Amino acid sequence: MTDRDGHRDRAMEERLRADIEDLAVRIGRSVTLMEICGAHTCAIGRCGIRDILPDSVRIVSGPGCPVCVTSGRDVDTALSLAGRKNVIFTACPDMLRVPGSGGGSLQGLCAAGADVRAVGSAAQAVEIARANPRREVISMGTGFEASAHEAAFMLETCRRQDIRNLSVFTTYKDMKPAIRALMEDSELAVDGFLCPGHAKAGGGYAEIPARGRAAVVTGFETLDILEGIRMALAQIARRSFAVERQGAGAEGPETGTPGDGLTDEVFMRVPAEWRGLGVIPDSGLVLRNRYAAFNALARFDVPILDSSDIMGCMCGSILRGVASPGECPLFRHACNPENPIGPCMVSREGACFMEYAVR
Repeated sequence: MTDRDGHRDRAMEERLRADIEDLAVRIGRSVTLMEICGAHTCAIGRCGIRDILPDSVRIVSGPGCPVCVTSGRDVDTALSLAGRKNVIFTACPDMLRVPGSGGGSLQGLCAAGADVRAVGSAAQAVEIARANPRREVISMGTGFEASAHEAAFMLETCRRQDIRNLSVFTTYKDMKPAIRALMEDSELAVDGFLCPGHAKAGGGYAEIPARGRAAVVTGFETLDILEGIRMALAQIARRSFAVERQGAGAEGPETGTPGDGLTDEVFMRVPAEWRGLGVIPDSGLVLRNRYAAFNALARFDVPILDSSDIMGCMCGSILRGVASPGECPLFRHACNPENPIGPCMVSREGACFMEYAVR
């Protein structure tokens, strides 16, 4: 176990572990905490935090990986768009390996001759469009509010510079309605959330304590997460709930994503399908009518697709926190990083990939 400076701090770790054990005894029942950020998924798995907690305290991974929660229908739509003539299709690297309903992937299309490119930012898609004025460039927008904010700036750049050959297939999502859906899930019965500092504490997470759950915004190092767990358990023990910020979490933004006004100007909220969670009202971010010229689904005729989940894959249940990777019959055998069947094994932020990597 290390602190943020990379040095072992056994004394602090032991104090936090002792506090957690004491609080678990005081609570006197099983407690389920959920982390909702891919970076937390990686940190908790890498540092072996689950292994040192009391048996009554369970940490589950939620829908914090944007690639993982992208629905099968959206993956199939991406494949339909990327396979067209005169199209350059761009997506984040992990998305290229996510299988569609028929088992195909963007990576497979690329191998078959389609022009599919991995990009690390929306700005790269603009550069590709500028360098290829005679071709249509489709950018697959995957991510949460911060990624949508970046895309909003990208589209404003296109408007100002009169770049007309770029469009966006948006699968951007807002996490707040998903948190609400998770709290209403009786099968999950989550008691609290470990949150990243990507949303305004007073707005983005305020509904969590209002519904009688603990909420702690925490950093990503071992001691940060242990302290966040201790703080969440303390709220549960005293039955008094609030959005609290752990020390490293306090370094995150105290306000929403900079330029939220532009994001709201470019995008509107609509119902969206999440893998494992179904259709969640007001959770999707799609382009407003003013930006319809940049909407790939308006520019191209996309057929209605009959999509289905891959037989045996439990990614949906894992993303809801009601199953662990080890419970999936495909885990480690048919499904592994070399041959990923579900997105939770594809993404480096996926619960299955991380479980495979650390066990």
